[in-house]
Amino acid sequence: MIMTQEELAQYHRNGYVLVNNLFDREEIDLMIREIEGGERVAGSTYSNDDQSGLKAKLAIWFELGPDMWSAVSTCPRLVNNVSTLLGEDAAFFHGKVMLKEARSGGAWEWHQDYGYWYDQGFIYPNMISVFIALDTATKENGCLQVLRGSHLLGRLEHGKVGGQTGADVNRIQHVQSMFELVHCEMAPGSALFFHSNLLHSSAPNLSDYHRRTFVSCYNATGNPQIQGQGLKYYDRCPVGSDDWLTKY
Repeated sequence: MIMTQEELAQYHRNGYVLVNNLFDREEIDLMIREIEGGERVAGSTYSNDDQSGLKAKLAIWFELGPDMWSAVSTCPRLVNNVSTLLGEDAAFFHGKVMLKEARSGGAWEWHQDYGYWYDQGFIYPNMISVFIALDTATKENGCLQVLRGSHLLGRLEHGKVGGQTGADVNRIQHVQSMFELVHCEMAPGSALFFHSNLLHSSAPNLSDYHRRTFVSCYNATGNPQIQGQGLKYYDRCPVGSDDWLTKY
């Protein structure tokens, strides 16, 4: 599956493009089993408090390895499409599982991913997140919300909002009236490819249903990161197999 010209235009116009059924039910079930019984998520999960004190849980890692999550991050459905959207080769940046559990999952405040990544030293915002729904995502269980086209604002200042890092609250109050608010309700296996400057958030999950997500993040190989007195360039992400499921 390669992005069509229409989808490419949507991404550049809106800051995101939604691809339905990128992963099938069997693949999603395996990811959920890995969350519930695998070591990588269990060993790297931490939480941030939202403004109400609820816990927004996250497991994150920065390296590829001989595991299922890396197989997903390197499958052609992700890497080839990310490269198309970036306009150059994609490098793996990190993977993460977001755990918005039933009746207790905290909100994520309005932010841009590049609001974090700029402070980590990345020169350009030519970076993409791929947000893969593992459970049905609805307004009731805190689906992702985006401001359509807000990536065109460029990077906003970020600071502490509750226990999280979020975009300037006063600026957000004004910006919200200028852009269409979109609730990204998604079926399991759907994927949202979005620009690192797209403003996004999510409400708490007070429903009876989990809202778990796998997010794989990529950098353009031509986008260096400041490290000490020098610049680090990331290697091209390896492209694995599209039938990765058979290995696991």
